[in-house]
Amino acid sequence: MSLKKIVIFASGSGSNAENIIIRLKENVEISVKKIYCNNPKALVLERIKKHNVKKLVFGNDQLEGDEVLNDLKNINPNLIVLAGFLKKIPLKIINHFKNKIINIHPSLLPNHGGKGMFGLNVHKKVIDSNDAHTGFTIHFVNEKYDEGGIIFQKKIKVNTVSPKDLAASVLKEEHKYYPKIIINLLNENT
Repeated sequence: MSLKKIVIFASGSGSNAENIIIRLKENVEISVKKIYCNNPKALVLERIKKHNVKKLVFGNDQLEGDEVLNDLKNINPNLIVLAGFLKKIPLKIINHFKNKIINIHPSLLPNHGGKGMFGLNVHKKVIDSNDAHTGFTIHFVNEKYDEGGIIFQKKIKVNTVSPKDLAASVLKEEHKYYPKIIINLLNENT
């Protein structure tokens, strides 16, 4: 069986990215080849140092130009995993890696998705909307924010009025399921 390669795009703290790296280390058939980050001050860059994963830090010009795409082509990952990546993926990358780019969103899409809906913004909206349930959605990435085909959703009860507490509850579930879904997708596409 050939080695399956993934890369992770992250912009912030990187708890999901690090969790994926840790959980996939147990799987000898999958390798996390690189972290792509558009924020040179992101905590994810500190988190990955101890895991010996390569990184590419880039700006908007490199993302919109050919630098990031060419680097991805050199790796030729089986899956591109977005884990708290806050930039829109350019169409040329989406087209080159059709149905190979996935994202995790901290709500039950189509509710509370779209531009500007990330982090605590999402959890505030869930609470302000008096939603009885929230959760997260793993979906394919297309040219529109949070509108790609849904792969998996996990529903949890909203039992707090604190966006931070709700975010922690959702993140705990994300950490449990995101690596499993990545493994499942890689096994389906062999």
